[in-house]
Amino acid sequence: MSDPLFEVAGQVVLVSGGSRGLGRVIAEGFAVRGAKVFITGRDLNTLEQTAHEISIGSHPVRVALCDVCDDAAIREMVATVLAVEGRIDTLVNVAGVNRRKPALSITDEDYDHILDTNLRGVFILSREVGRGMVERGGGCQINIASLTSDRPLLNVAPYAISKAGVVSMTRAFALEWGVAGVRVNALAPGFILTDLTEKLWSDPKMKAWGEANTPMRRMGQPSDMVGTAIFLASPAAAFMTGQTLYVDGGFVAGVSWPIA
Repeated sequence: MSDPLFEVAGQVVLVSGGSRGLGRVIAEGFAVRGAKVFITGRDLNTLEQTAHEISIGSHPVRVALCDVCDDAAIREMVATVLAVEGRIDTLVNVAGVNRRKPALSITDEDYDHILDTNLRGVFILSREVGRGMVERGGGCQINIASLTSDRPLLNVAPYAISKAGVVSMTRAFALEWGVAGVRVNALAPGFILTDLTEKLWSDPKMKAWGEANTPMRRMGQPSDMVGTAIFLASPAAAFMTGQTLYVDGGFVAGVSWPIA
């Protein structure tokens, strides 16, 4: 039995970085609930394969080739989606990268690649989609933040910097666009098992540490993010903007220490 309070059917949803990992699962979550989903990424073959695999129901998932480090490509992609559907109701900014190195080993190229993808690209895409949302008087943007947004982990300084910026950008856009009926929120995942993190969490020592410091005593799955994304895009979150929701099994609740 459907509940209109959490309805996203018919929404035009654009998911950046939607060909794999969190983006793919979130895109599928919207698709199975009747949204008209577009996924973006840099590799057309991967996008088309993903779109074929997650297309369910009356609205096949469509692809929009785009490198979020390319400003012109972002503008062209947004224009293409708008030409097809006339609007974008929900934008989910998932595309992101990381390079785990001590700060003294981070090259200029490392820093630029991470910040251009995780922060500058998110800003440009949010701004370009935001123009239409403000003009129409409504819309929803969901940015993927991180546990490191306010508490960096060791040896991921540029990533933490970029994700702290995402949270600040989320608040800034919410402040500017709220009067136009546009809501901007962030979703901060905990330790999630994806193809990109499989090598890290396959280390028994790392896995034991992650589970010990997560109150729910397990690693997260990409599917754990879907409910929060659907909630933020639905009427149920109509009075929520500028917020960062941590979906982390309780990791940020406090520090677990080895005391009996």
